[in-house]
Amino acid sequence: MSEGTKRARRGDRGLHLLTALILGVAGGAGAPEGVAAQAAAGVAEEPATVLFTNATLVDGTGAPGYVGDVLIEGGRIVALGSPGSVEAPPDAERRDLTGLVLAPGFIDIHNHSTDRLFDFPLATTQLAQGITTIVVGADGSSPWPISDYLGRIDALRPTVNVATLVGHGTVRRLALGEDYRRSATDAEIADMTVRVERGMTAGAFGLSSGLEYDPGFYSTTGELIAVARAAAGHGGFYMTHMRDEEEGLMEAVDEAIRIGREAELPVQISHIKAGNASVWGRAPDVLERIRRANDEGLDVTADQYPYAAWQSGLAIVVRSRMFSNPDSVAKGIAAAGGANRLQIVAFWDEPELNGLRLDEIARRRGMTDVEAYIWIMENGGSGLIGHTMNEDDVDTFMASPWVMTSSDGGVRSAHPRGAGTFPRVLGHYVRERGILTLERAVQRATSMPARRLGLNDRGVLRAGARADLVIFDPERVVDRSTFDNGTRQAEGVESVWLGGVETWSAGEPTGARPGRAIRRAR
Repeated sequence: MSEGTKRARRGDRGLHLLTALILGVAGGAGAPEGVAAQAAAGVAEEPATVLFTNATLVDGTGAPGYVGDVLIEGGRIVALGSPGSVEAPPDAERRDLTGLVLAPGFIDIHNHSTDRLFDFPLATTQLAQGITTIVVGADGSSPWPISDYLGRIDALRPTVNVATLVGHGTVRRLALGEDYRRSATDAEIADMTVRVERGMTAGAFGLSSGLEYDPGFYSTTGELIAVARAAAGHGGFYMTHMRDEEEGLMEAVDEAIRIGREAELPVQISHIKAGNASVWGRAPDVLERIRRANDEGLDVTADQYPYAAWQSGLAIVVRSRMFSNPDSVAKGIAAAGGANRLQIVAFWDEPELNGLRLDEIARRRGMTDVEAYIWIMENGGSGLIGHTMNEDDVDTFMASPWVMTSSDGGVRSAHPRGAGTFPRVLGHYVRERGILTLERAVQRATSMPARRLGLNDRGVLRAGARADLVIFDPERVVDRSTFDNGTRQAEGVESVWLGGVETWSAGEPTGARPGRAIRRAR
């Protein structure tokens, strides 16, 4: 085998990491919940009858919070009102929540706990944030077959409810096999369409794409429109990791909106950002495009994690995919703002380098930054946390009425977003900086994702809604995860309820596992 062929194959291995490492999975030994909880039976506990009194009720609609009481029974909210106005059965448990906020359980519309739930069904870092429902299958990569995956979730009964999307990249690889570095034929597009329809019929909520990743990178806009129409026919939406979040950001937003317009379905732009220095300050321009689309009658929203750093694979830095070309590598590093902004994670060949920035690795090895990049890619590639975003852009997206909260992380994520997203919004952006009101922050995490998913039974505190609830201390809620310790548990969430069953209390899981798969109604 020639050295050129060897390098090409190593490059392919690095590209495959683009898909694998969007999961952001941290290494290391499993948390205590792993083996023990996996062995435990996920028995369906009976919903409790509880009267919560004197809570600050933030209902998820964005309306001002107020002090009141809430009664839950049979897994539903039975009544709510001013203090002392709600009658409860004599045997109801009573909990005084003076000084605490009671809100709908948080819905993470972009979560990557897809397979890790089976190792960590208690999902401790998710519960500690107040999450009750997660949506997996984003970025074009989903479980398959959808019906089998949802059945496995039902059997597992984790501590959160789980919905999924159909991944465009998943069905594209099934249709094209390893010969995916090209446009799809009409027959292959028809094949993908049938598979998307099968996934939607099985209960998926929409189609996701990952257009910076293989194999979606090679798809045409026409292909995406055709496949998205299959999801539209079943009432689904289109969620996209766009083709470019850096130099080609505006064109990528235009493409996403075009797909929604021509396929006639709502659009959700994943983890919206201005990804590097070349587009810093362009957040208002992105939001103006979204505003115009909605004014035209389209339904376009976005989601966002509250950090100025992203996680993917190292290969994404060089958009030309010429990983051994020094000029291409130098251009990619410069666009990122420099090698000091590129933090290496999940480098399996030399794990002792994980956590270091690319410039630090270069110095250790006596290389230039470009040489260090090429060396890592030729030795299997790595995961990457890119500290390339601008805080002002994060703030601008945070304040937008079109943007909701999501983690783009999950169980055992290396990026702090996996364990800290929702408390960080409440602590840093609400309490400390005032970028959002408390009511707006809760709305971003509840009724907005519920509306996008078409879930009318959750996301708002009202009589008849599911008793998916989070109770937190607004003065204490905070993220504790860092870029050096991405799995450190958040603080300040006092209690979490899923369908009237308490899953989190006093800083730890109760052991109850009432979660199930959520299927889109046919």
